[in-house]
Amino acid sequence: MGGPLRKNFWELPLDSLTPPEWEALCDGCGKCCLNKLEDEETGEIVFTRVSCRLLDGDTCRCSQYDIRLQFVPECIVLSPDNIGETAYFMPASCAYRLRHEGKPLEDWHPLVSGNPDSVHTAGRSVMGWTIPEFEVPEDEWEDHLIEEPH
Repeated sequence: MGGPLRKNFWELPLDSLTPPEWEALCDGCGKCCLNKLEDEETGEIVFTRVSCRLLDGDTCRCSQYDIRLQFVPECIVLSPDNIGETAYFMPASCAYRLRHEGKPLEDWHPLVSGNPDSVHTAGRSVMGWTIPEFEVPEDEWEDHLIEEPH
């Protein structure tokens, strides 16, 4: 099932990626772990600085990734099968969304830069500026709206 990652696998169609390649496509920005609000009339998604309770603010990774659905059943699990229906919910800089839209990865993406910290040094992650959801009542999330993080 595993195996080595193919050279430049991120340029291949998403549905041809192996499970390890699919996982490696994540840039580790943590933006998908920001709680979002959706305008019921327009469908527009707006981001908040309020993060999922499982986001590790120091690493920008899920602290319980393998069992996250046990704690957050509403977590969206991206896959080649559902990317068409879920990409709109991801930030515009998300590697999965970019590749779904036929666009290349950003220069700061760790797969392109070769540096696993490049997403943070480029200022493209949520490192250092989120608020854990357990500190903000859901009815106050609107007070923490942000522009989509770039």
